[in-house]
Amino acid sequence: MKVLIVGAGGRCHAIALALSKSKYVSEIYCAPGNAGIAQIATLVPIKETDVEALKAFAIKQKIDLTVVGPEMALAAGIVDEFNAAGLKIFGPTKKAAEIETSKSYAKDLMKKYHIPTASYEVFTDYEKAINYVRGHSLPIVLKYDGLAAGKGVVIATTLEEAEETLKDMLIDEEFGSSSVVIEDYLEGPEFSFMCFVSNDKVYPMEVSQDHKRAYDNDLGPNTGGMGAYSGVPIINDSDKEYALKHIMEPTALALMAEGCPFKGVLYGGLMKTKDGIKVIEFNARFGDPETEVVLPKLKNDLFEVFCDIIDGNKVELTFDPMYYLGVVLASKGYPSSYEKGFLIEGLNDVNGIVYHMGTKEDGGKYYTNGGRVLIVVAKGKTLLEAQQNANLEVSKIKCNNLYHRTDIGHRSL
Repeated sequence: MKVLIVGAGGRCHAIALALSKSKYVSEIYCAPGNAGIAQIATLVPIKETDVEALKAFAIKQKIDLTVVGPEMALAAGIVDEFNAAGLKIFGPTKKAAEIETSKSYAKDLMKKYHIPTASYEVFTDYEKAINYVRGHSLPIVLKYDGLAAGKGVVIATTLEEAEETLKDMLIDEEFGSSSVVIEDYLEGPEFSFMCFVSNDKVYPMEVSQDHKRAYDNDLGPNTGGMGAYSGVPIINDSDKEYALKHIMEPTALALMAEGCPFKGVLYGGLMKTKDGIKVIEFNARFGDPETEVVLPKLKNDLFEVFCDIIDGNKVELTFDPMYYLGVVLASKGYPSSYEKGFLIEGLNDVNGIVYHMGTKEDGGKYYTNGGRVLIVVAKGKTLLEAQQNANLEVSKIKCNNLYHRTDIGHRSL
């Protein structure tokens, strides 16, 4: 079988590596891919959002299955277009993906179907929004309604910060023209719960937890994720069962009731609060960097799982009980401005999995080419052992312009 993966980062490298082990898969293409993915797939120079060009490529190459990585491609309606052309594709339709692409749609859906989440209001007017904030206790959470590349959520701890953020979002339209969701601040450990969903059937993966802050001890600015681990001791089996029965399954049924059944990966960004588990956000695809620590645990043939989800067949997932932990190596300066083009050495010395996030290959050598550059994943019988193994392997990589955290997994340790 021929597979096309749409996307470029570490998440797509993890998908590609898992598919390369399938007994069914003979060829993998990735559009646009990256230097790491190029080791196991043929790169195709087409943007993730160029749906027409991707469709033409899939038809010409007789692609048997297309797998969508990033949300931008889902928002561009790639699944609808491929379905209409009779092409097999893994991912939700544009309408079903609104659970990620519109924060207000997701919140309204949760309110209507009694899915536990923080109280909220939606605003398009700056004055009304700031008056609402003034009438509430701080901190308070401000979310831009559309896609903002992971930068559209601010936890405002002062009135000045709230005013500045709302001005950026509603007056200056920093991310575009849209509304803002203002919601109550919740406290507790967050975790990521990804599930394969086929209409009303929901198949849970192992839970994971990512680390958004740039530096050790959860200091510094928010990033796209500086590492993650799977096997999360602070989230027990009854927590998972509650999240499945009261959040993930009801959400799949709610989407069906709304006339937009979901097929693909539904990602619940959840929080274990003193009042129970609540939804922080939903995504309509594999998380990043969570995929990089969850997929290596999956024992099933991933190609088979994708096809069974699309076709509505029963799926039984099995996972490695070992702990998996991934450490991201990012360019110095990330998530603000950073330089590219620094030589990376020692990759062949690593005894673990190295997923490329933002690299460039030239003459057989690899160079930094993004904010998040690599993620190194190691495993262990305990979480501490996985952390120690990952940090040891990271230390083998030499580059003048990379930094990383050493405490991934600390909330469970």
